[in-house]
Amino acid sequence: MQLSNKAKFLYLGCLILILLKLRLDISKSQVDAHWQTPKQLFSQLFQDWRDKNSHQAPYAYSTNLYSTQPLMMAGGDPYIRALMRTITASEANVKRPYNVIYGGQYVDDLSHHPEVCVPIVAGPNVGQCSTAAGRYQMLDFTWSKQAQLYHPRPSGIWRWKTYSFEAEYQDAVVYEWLSDSNAWGTDIPQLLRQGKITQVLKLLSGTWTSLGYGIETNSMSDYLPKIYQNMLQEELS
Repeated sequence: MQLSNKAKFLYLGCLILILLKLRLDISKSQVDAHWQTPKQLFSQLFQDWRDKNSHQAPYAYSTNLYSTQPLMMAGGDPYIRALMRTITASEANVKRPYNVIYGGQYVDDLSHHPEVCVPIVAGPNVGQCSTAAGRYQMLDFTWSKQAQLYHPRPSGIWRWKTYSFEAEYQDAVVYEWLSDSNAWGTDIPQLLRQGKITQVLKLLSGTWTSLGYGIETNSMSDYLPKIYQNMLQEELS
């Protein structure tokens, strides 16, 4: 494909933005080598980013069917904590749930939401891409919205605030979100104390679609009520 000088300029500008986003380094010779094949360049950029930020075991899922890892956050309502661990079971039941992005790759930099849009290859949203990341597989715009409301330690001021995606803050934001009756139109902690876990999972399935009543159920969805009971016993002990 032949590009005019103007098109090359625009193309290079877009490339620079992508490089800044992915925090990659690429030499001028590498750019020149790909002028004729832009698809190859974008493919290589994604591969380089994945190799740099990911580990070799993309699907290292937990071996315990009825349990998930403890939260990094200390304290809080044991019923909400058990619910958070239950959400993990179907959303990010891996060895490093706080570092996993959609598709099973891991990232090390949690200073901010990864914001990597990974192509969806199966399910009702095939052909699109997902930025889901972390223990609760939050999309970038969902994290931005909820972090503005519930993040305990934002950096910066006013419009320039940033929100760390470190493990304890993932927990803190989701904990406060689930505890906020105004956000859900009902008191989730109270429903959990009444033993209405099925009602709660249905309520949350619009947000976390793998909880058994959404559009993306998976192999863990049917086990979630049992997992919740196990997690609750752990959190209450």
